[in-house]
Amino acid sequence: MPGSRTNAGPGRILVAVYGVFALAATGRSIMQVAQSWPDPPLPYLLSALAAVVYVIATVALAMGDRLRVALATIGFELLGVLAVGTWSYLDADRFHDKTVWSHFGQGYGYVPLILPILGLLWLRSSARSSTRSAGGSRSV
Repeated sequence: MPGSRTNAGPGRILVAVYGVFALAATGRSIMQVAQSWPDPPLPYLLSALAAVVYVIATVALAMGDRLRVALATIGFELLGVLAVGTWSYLDADRFHDKTVWSHFGQGYGYVPLILPILGLLWLRSSARSSTRSAGGSRSV
């Protein structure tokens, strides 16, 4: 979607928050997986997956013109938070240690649940404003 700028205006705050989560999730997952290698439990592998998703979303948002990549990663992130959050309540024995997404991000003040919703709203807003400036009628 040419013309979309996800890294301008309030999008800068979103990029900064995603960057912080990318660093935090990456560091935590590296430590967890390294300490439990060669048999890291499921929550640690899910933390590593969350870290990869946050890194890709951060880069896509920061580049400003990678709307589809940002949309795919942030949508996947929301799905992950909802699925892992539900799973962690239904199968508490498997989630003896928390991940970024377990219990809907409770360990991180529910920011992992709120962040993709804000990200998707921002992407929609960015796509609409770029469509208006181009004179078209496309939306996300």
